[in-house]
Amino acid sequence: MKKIQDFNVKEYKWLNDSSYVIVLQSSYPIPEIKPGNFAEIAVPNASDVFLRRPISVLDVDRELNTLSFYIKVVGKGTKKLSELNIGEKVSIIYPLGNSFSINGIQNALIIGGGSGIAPFVLLGRKLQEEKVNVTFLFGARTKEEIVLTEEFSKYGEVISTTEDGSMGEKGLVTQHSVFKGDFPFDKIYTCGPDPMMKAVAKIALQKNIDCEASLENMMACGFGACLCCVTETTSGNLCVCTDGPVFNSKVLKW
Repeated sequence: MKKIQDFNVKEYKWLNDSSYVIVLQSSYPIPEIKPGNFAEIAVPNASDVFLRRPISVLDVDRELNTLSFYIKVVGKGTKKLSELNIGEKVSIIYPLGNSFSINGIQNALIIGGGSGIAPFVLLGRKLQEEKVNVTFLFGARTKEEIVLTEEFSKYGEVISTTEDGSMGEKGLVTQHSVFKGDFPFDKIYTCGPDPMMKAVAKIALQKNIDCEASLENMMACGFGACLCCVTETTSGNLCVCTDGPVFNSKVLKW
């Protein structure tokens, strides 16, 4: 059930010059949050930022009634959220969107880039609970942009690529050696820039492996009313905020 609630800023943690984790705490019990769900977060300290910002849920602590969000600064809204005071109220609408499917999987490859790593802490934890072997593959331009590896390593092996070769293998995620030779995975999950997800989906198709992609389309309302997040699929145009953000890559017409 969707809720509109006021949370209070509990803490921040800057991970590098352009990304941070913000922890918001509620006075009320938090409903079930599934891997892939997101929230629409208001920006109370910017009168000229009218729309809420859609952000994937990074983590949830139902004992402390907290939600954590991984945020990359890409504009005024995400920058202003980083300037909120501890204790300041923030209105959010949550939980929104669908979630990743995990049934019948033995070995999962999770591929993320940029802010696309955000849904994968919850997913990794859920997969571990289901006794699934998990490998995380993250790509970035430099090692400074590979973040939260300690958190992800709780749930599986973490490997990486960087374009400058400063961490992991040099190149793009789709060039990683994990795709060469024996490929033990029976499911791929991906989130990040469209070109990356398209390339990952192509590999999954070639290997005849199921792939789910969490899209990061521009959103406004979060309820499917404004239609600004529509994406083309084999079933027609669908709203990413309500029919997604998670889609089987085979239904997407990129």
